[in-house]
Amino acid sequence: EYQSLGVFSEFGVATPKLAVAKTPEEAAQKAQEFSGDDVVIKVQVLAGGRGLGHFKENGFQGGVHIIKKSQAAEYADKMLGKTLITKQTGAAGKPCNTVMLCEKFQIKTEKYFAILNDRGSGGPILIGSKTGGTSIEDIAAADPTAIVKVPVDVMEGVSEAMAKDMATQMGFSGAQADHAAKSILGLYKVFTDCDCTMVEINPLAELTDGRVIVCDAKVGFDDNAEFRQKKIHDMRDTTQEDPFEMEAKKYDLNYIKLDGSVACMVNGAGLAMATMDLLDLCGAKPANFLDVGGAANKDTVTAAFKLIQNDKDVKSILINIFGGIMRCDVIAEGVVSAVKEIGLTKPLVVRLVGTNVELGKKIIEDSGLPVHAIGDFHEAAKKAV
Repeated sequence: EYQSLGVFSEFGVATPKLAVAKTPEEAAQKAQEFSGDDVVIKVQVLAGGRGLGHFKENGFQGGVHIIKKSQAAEYADKMLGKTLITKQTGAAGKPCNTVMLCEKFQIKTEKYFAILNDRGSGGPILIGSKTGGTSIEDIAAADPTAIVKVPVDVMEGVSEAMAKDMATQMGFSGAQADHAAKSILGLYKVFTDCDCTMVEINPLAELTDGRVIVCDAKVGFDDNAEFRQKKIHDMRDTTQEDPFEMEAKKYDLNYIKLDGSVACMVNGAGLAMATMDLLDLCGAKPANFLDVGGAANKDTVTAAFKLIQNDKDVKSILINIFGGIMRCDVIAEGVVSAVKEIGLTKPLVVRLVGTNVELGKKIIEDSGLPVHAIGDFHEAAKKAV
């Protein structure tokens, strides 16, 4: 949150006064920079539902609190170094390494605003609603007419008149419409200049003192633009991400950790989905989605195997390869190499079909490894379960 608000302020978007702390002592010091007696302290983790969450280690309830400035160190100590569990994190939770202190303010009205890429119009689209601060999906379901959508010509961008009209349709009037329009222009510049895939503001709020500010935000960035957005991507906090997914990214593996017990290594997203579905039909749950892709080599396959073998939740492994672009012998060499290096501690079922399948089978047979080689898809899935 503090990172997104920091980026916004650089582009002229109105944001609340804030400070960041990584220790209780720093929180106490930063709290004194705010006027008034109260300050808001907010846990900084990559998950929604922070206000209703709780901390695993001490049971402390809530990741967002309005407190006296003198209580900053006390509350920061209950949050920092702890793990916050919310509806979005699952039981594992997210580690809290940072808290944000924010000025206390009174909200008069809450609006919703977002910028997304829209396939239908072939460019960015502005989305707004007079109602914010809650799930936009619920708002749209209750009253589809409450959602304002304005496609943007990517060559022309957002004009001042367009921003003002959008602000007005969202329910702002008078000076507040001008304030909101200025922030909309700034947010569109963030979207384009920072190679965003999404900028979502919920709420964009009018305060009792007349200001219109961004209160909370969710921003997504295009990974393909990382080479020209080094400053943005250097903000990445890997402590908030799954370590298995981080390791997979190093080798360009398409990996997503799931909550099952049968690990899958497959080539092609479609076959991967079919494999996961068949495991489910056979009475088990997949432990991951892992697509090694068509350009994988021996080292990539070795890294993929190590990844799933080292997952403590995995009880068995199913490798399902349809050799087209990806040759079966490359998969076999990678698996044999990985097993020789780290050992095989879990039952392994391998199904190879397609290009160089006989060579792939021979590599596995000659290795002498305790591998269950099965050609039938259904039978392989049942054996893995």
